[in-house]
Amino acid sequence: MLLAPITAQAQDSTPTGQSQLEADRAAGLAAREVEKEAAKVRKQQEEEAEKAAKEAQKEEDKAAKAAEKEARKAAKAEAEASEDKDKQARKAARNAEKDAQDKRDNNAAEASVLAAPLVATPDKADPDNILFLDLSTGGRVTIQLYPEIAPNHVERIKTLTRQGFYNGIVFHRVIDGFMAQTGDPTGTGTGGSDLPDVAAEFNKFPHLRGSVSMARAQDPNSANSQFFIVFYPRFSLDNSYTNFGRVIAGMEHVDSIPRGEPPATPARILQASLKSQNLPEPNYAAAGQPADRAISVDDLNAPITN
Repeated sequence: MLLAPITAQAQDSTPTGQSQLEADRAAGLAAREVEKEAAKVRKQQEEEAEKAAKEAQKEEDKAAKAAEKEARKAAKAEAEASEDKDKQARKAARNAEKDAQDKRDNNAAEASVLAAPLVATPDKADPDNILFLDLSTGGRVTIQLYPEIAPNHVERIKTLTRQGFYNGIVFHRVIDGFMAQTGDPTGTGTGGSDLPDVAAEFNKFPHLRGSVSMARAQDPNSANSQFFIVFYPRFSLDNSYTNFGRVIAGMEHVDSIPRGEPPATPARILQASLKSQNLPEPNYAAAGQPADRAISVDDLNAPITN
């Protein structure tokens, strides 16, 4: 009598167990689906995070490259500025050295002038050692000759002057800031007198403004009749060209000589004379005529260098 209810109970419990199993299976399936979706979301998040990290790294690398570029640019600018500063410093040092050398040269020149027992002062000088050049630029140039330092050259100038050799001769080579050259009867820079050349008499007297020095060719002993008047100090000529006199009055007429090699309209010596000859000055307005012909550059032979 007791078995029936037990069997019935067993029969009644079977459907309930199957339902629970199916529910568990469904729950497991749902859990797997949820896990699958969660994994998918995690993967997507990881990919997005990786992508964001790459983008961030890319931006960081870009910023680093830009910073490096700016650093190189700044370093280059600094190096260039430093180089410019060094150049300026070197230039300033060279200029300072040049100024110091010029000062030393000027001091040496002045000391040489003061120390050299050359000639008496112009107002007491021998009138036979005072040369007058009456120029077409409108006035008389007075030159003190120095036979004490260049006797043979002074004697040559005086001899040619007494002969009237220099009358009418042009200044065929005139370089601004350097000198005005004359004494060639051909006006080309290649001519001279019929007298023999004069041996060099190089001396310690400096080439200052107004110095009168003998022109020559490459041979130091080739001076003849050509000479030049210096516009500004040119100490590089010292001991290489024979300095034999200096302008003591009328330098403004030398400054007015037209420049050129040769000048388009050369100035000329209207009259050369010694003070001892006591010749009157010419009529500059009437006598100051241009050269008879233009002198070509091909005709010009430069006997001295600057």
